[in-house]
Amino acid sequence: MDDSRPIFLQIAEQIENDIINRTLPEESQVPSTNEFAAFHRINPATAGKGVNLLVDRGVLQKRRGIGMFVAPGARDRIVSARRDAFSAQYIAPLLAEASKLGITTGQLRSMIDDRSRAEEDHR
Repeated sequence: MDDSRPIFLQIAEQIENDIINRTLPEESQVPSTNEFAAFHRINPATAGKGVNLLVDRGVLQKRRGIGMFVAPGARDRIVSARRDAFSAQYIAPLLAEASKLGITTGQLRSMIDDRSRAEEDHR
């Protein structure tokens, strides 16, 4: 756990990551809030807050008397939301800074391609 961010958000993100990487496929059951609480040694209410956040977003579904399950289409919704957040958090400021520096879109693409190739060479 990361002390700089609320634990319930980290729980929600962990579940989302497991859905994205298909550790938790759609329609599969999610661990209970008590299981999350025991595993992370946190208050069950905190774990519940993270789970309920995902219920509110339509990522998880409550099945009365059974538990929580990954909603159909959850992975696509998460990926779409994260792409939008990525664009707002990284691409918009990148474009603004590039504009200030007189870097054209073509030059920026070239810089990204060069960096990407260099990263691949280091793997």
